[in-house]
Amino acid sequence: MTISPPPAIRALLVEDEYLARQELRYLLQEAHPEIEIVGEAADADTARRLIPELRPDLLLLDISLPGETGFELLESLDQVPLVVFVTAYDQYATRAFQVSALDYVLKPVHPERLAQALARVRLSLPQAHTAPPEPEEPGTDQPGTTPAIQRLTPQSQVFLKDGDQCHFVRLADIDLFEAVGNYVRVYFGSHSPLLHKSLQQLEDKLPPDLFFRVNRQQILNLTTIEQVHAYYKGGLLLEVRGGRRVDVSTRQAVRFKELLSL
Repeated sequence: MTISPPPAIRALLVEDEYLARQELRYLLQEAHPEIEIVGEAADADTARRLIPELRPDLLLLDISLPGETGFELLESLDQVPLVVFVTAYDQYATRAFQVSALDYVLKPVHPERLAQALARVRLSLPQAHTAPPEPEEPGTDQPGTTPAIQRLTPQSQVFLKDGDQCHFVRLADIDLFEAVGNYVRVYFGSHSPLLHKSLQQLEDKLPPDLFFRVNRQQILNLTTIEQVHAYYKGGLLLEVRGGRRVDVSTRQAVRFKELLSL
C-alpha cells in the first residue's frame, strides 16, 4: 500500500527587505520541501490582502514593516494563521512573546534555528489539514447580492495584544466578549485584553452554536455555563466557568431556552 505524503504547509513570507525574503526562500527550498511558499508581501497592506486570498497555514512575519508593524497586522485579522516571527529585535521579541508565542527566529536566520521553529509548526498543525477551497468561478455571485460573511470556527486562532504580551488564542478557549465603549474586552484564562472592534462585528462572525449574545453588552461561550437560575422579570442568571455570573436579558432568555432545549 502506498502511503501518501503529508500535505504541504502553505507559507506566506511577510518581510520588507527583498534580500531577506530571498534568503528565507532559499533556506526553505534547500532543506524544507514540505513548505510551499504561496506568496510574498513587503508590507502589511499587501499581506492583509493576500491572507484571505491564499489561505496560508503559516506566516513567516517580520515585526518591523513599513508604515505598520507585524503586531498591528495580526490585530487587524479576524483569523490568524500560525505565525513564526523573523526579527532582529531580540529583547523586544523575548518580552512580547513570553506568553503563548509559537516561535520567533532572530536575524540573521540560522538553518538550525529555522528548522526548530518549523518543527513546532508541524506539531501545531492538525494531523491532516486540508487544502484551501478552490476559488469560485467568475460570475457565480448573483448581481446586487452581498457576499456571505465568513464565520470563524471553534478552532480558529485569534491574535490579542495586551501591553507587552501577545496571545494566540483558539476561539473555543475564549469565555466571554464584553463591550467596553468602542472596544471589546476578551476573557480567557486569567487574561482580559481589549480588542478594537465592536460587539456586533464579532457577533456576525462567531459560530452561533458556540457563542450566544446574552444581553446588549456580552457574548458568552455556551460551553462555560455551569448553572442556570431564574432571574428578574423572566431573565436568567448564569454561573459560568471561573466563578463569573452573567445575566441573560428577558428578551434573550426566550431565544436562549429555545437554543438549549431538546
